[in-house]
Amino acid sequence: MTHAQIAKPRKRVLRILGDMKNNIPPIRHQRKITGMSAILLPMLSTTEVDWPGFRDHVARTSDAGLVPAVNMDTGYGNLIDDELRLAVLAQTQKVTAGRPFIAGAFVDDQPGDSYNRDAYQSRMDEILDHGGKPVIFQSYGLTQQSADDVLESYSQIGSHSGGFYAFELGKMFAPFGAIYDLDLYEKMIQIPECLGAKHSSLDRQQEWQRLAIRDRVRPEFMVLTGNDLAIDMVMYGSDYLLGLSTFAPNEFAKRDAMWESGDPGFYQLNDLLQYLGFLTFRSPVPAYKHNAAQFLKARGWIQESLTFPGSPTRPDSDVAILTEILERLES
Repeated sequence: MTHAQIAKPRKRVLRILGDMKNNIPPIRHQRKITGMSAILLPMLSTTEVDWPGFRDHVARTSDAGLVPAVNMDTGYGNLIDDELRLAVLAQTQKVTAGRPFIAGAFVDDQPGDSYNRDAYQSRMDEILDHGGKPVIFQSYGLTQQSADDVLESYSQIGSHSGGFYAFELGKMFAPFGAIYDLDLYEKMIQIPECLGAKHSSLDRQQEWQRLAIRDRVRPEFMVLTGNDLAIDMVMYGSDYLLGLSTFAPNEFAKRDAMWESGDPGFYQLNDLLQYLGFLTFRSPVPAYKHNAAQFLKARGWIQESLTFPGSPTRPDSDVAILTEILERLES
């Protein structure tokens, strides 16, 4: 092989690496991080909610300085019925007592269904009536439209809600989810009422691209990482809306304060929290909710380590590993 033959692929690799480097935003030291934490809905049995445990966890999260997020995937938002959904909102409104909270607006449909504008508006009204801001879950009807129609749907949502958060959901979390192309994303974040968007592709590169668009188009817009496998995305300018933080809201708040103050202890605490994320967000990803229940029970924060019917579970052997992580966090 000649030198020229070796040089060509090498140049191509260097060009690719250069392009990747250009997509990585700079690390933003000592920035204030906005943390939003999805609240686990704890169960006493397959039919009975642990309401004291739920209320305490909402209060604990809000007191830590994080924004509680209810009726999300962590709260089984795609599985609970209307009565339970409204009960969660009522309990959250009572506990937060005027402090901010957000809630999932979920519309249940099937592949091939049309976009149900009325159902989304109804879900938003429920949240707004209880003092929260809606997080717009995707649905088959929403994501299977053309890009122009998706954008128009979000514009209508904005006009109706007065302020909402969008949500890109990878299919590893839910079959109706979709990650939008960058052209649609850039247009979506320019809707004035769209305050931010949770990004759950579990892909750093795609999130870095969104940060670059945000910085160029609308700097005040919040890119909310949903990447529980890369919680250090906050170093690059993302804020967060995570399920992982429901395991340890106080520790996440402490980590965030360390970053803002420039405390190097941020890295050690972040590494330990990420270890927890790697364990609990392994396949099948939705089973992290059972790990959350196991962990919160080990902390003495809830009574049982049960999940809502229909949600996948983890083996009991996970408890020993979770307990070891908990001991390291508490030390």
